[in-house]
Amino acid sequence: MVIRFLCLMACFVAYGQQFDNKIRKETEAIQSRVVETRRELARHPEVSNREVWTGKFVAERLRELGLEDIRSGVARTGVVALLKGEKPGPVVAWRADMDGLPIQDIVEKPYKSQNAGVKHACGHDAHMAIALGVAEVLSKMKADLPGTVKFIFQPAEEGAPEGEAGGAALMIKEGALENPKPQAIFGLHIWAQAPSGKIHYSVGSALASADAFKVSIKGKGVHAAIPHLGVDPIVIASQCVTSLQTIRSRRTDPFEPVVLTFGSIHGGNRDNIIPDEVTMLGTVRTLNEQTREEVRTMMRQMLTGCTSASGAQFELKWGPTEYPVTSNDPDLTRANLAGLQRVMGTDNVVLSRPTMGAEDFSFYQKVIPGFFWFLGTANPARGITGAHHTPQFDVDEDVLALGVRSAAAQLTDYLSRGR
Repeated sequence: MVIRFLCLMACFVAYGQQFDNKIRKETEAIQSRVVETRRELARHPEVSNREVWTGKFVAERLRELGLEDIRSGVARTGVVALLKGEKPGPVVAWRADMDGLPIQDIVEKPYKSQNAGVKHACGHDAHMAIALGVAEVLSKMKADLPGTVKFIFQPAEEGAPEGEAGGAALMIKEGALENPKPQAIFGLHIWAQAPSGKIHYSVGSALASADAFKVSIKGKGVHAAIPHLGVDPIVIASQCVTSLQTIRSRRTDPFEPVVLTFGSIHGGNRDNIIPDEVTMLGTVRTLNEQTREEVRTMMRQMLTGCTSASGAQFELKWGPTEYPVTSNDPDLTRANLAGLQRVMGTDNVVLSRPTMGAEDFSFYQKVIPGFFWFLGTANPARGITGAHHTPQFDVDEDVLALGVRSAAAQLTDYLSRGR
């Protein structure tokens, strides 16, 4: 039994290495094209659910590459397409997100955004360029490809505008994971916090859940000189903010990460009038779905206490962002590290702690096993140090070819095992 297993593993390694050589050769041939693709996308960013130009660009490129069953307009502007190998095998998916952010681009490069007030400040332009590069590389290997790769280009990862559905949840609802249904899904994210050319990954929880909330504290307005005749929602709101922080410090396991952040507090319009209402916006992030639900319950309990004690009322609304924990399937993750290590070198593939950032890739992982990892892009020697979601964000374009090779190796490894 052991000998048979070792023989199978040896065959698999040899088969993977056969693909590696072809992937390297084809990636080198299109490297400049991948860079220019990223630059073209960077010049034309569009915000969530408004990726009309982007969706057309992606669909046209996929048609040029000969992909099949191309569906446009999924979840408004998303695109889904199939690359069918000529040998039998499983179906696997690769996901790339499409939306930019409402941020002014100040990076003076040839690919500076031409759309005022919008920028690819999170690397989604690089994600699309890498995915299109993978599609091009694998399209030239169809004769040897054992199975099918489903490419999913998804809008609104950063969150749909208020009052609109969007993102991964809507892609799934509109059939992105059906006809055919993949057995697994992969994706990557450019990572400004890691050195260029390093891959970081986690087993199990990789990114936090993210739940946006709105709290309205309703009191009774009155002249500032006679506060005893009113109910001051500003004072009560400040007490609630302080009390809610004890959820992390006193009510949850110290070894279980929780981040509760208030990002906005608004109330009143004059210095001598106590207002009727204060509105607060924030987010809760956890790395455990049970903790996530417990924190939501605790928040309602504590808001009830701190408002009723002062004669006020509150309203708590969740959304529009409600992302689950991004959790990498342990078996899938460990089985697919080999491709990354062959491309990058073992020392450049780093097991890392989870991050408290969030990703709606997590919705796909609720349906099928998934593995999501990070590709470092920080390069101080080139001045590429800007953080995600800032006007200074940029991408070290040398990592794009590495992303293509790593992703292609993962996909071919998965298909080869299925074969």
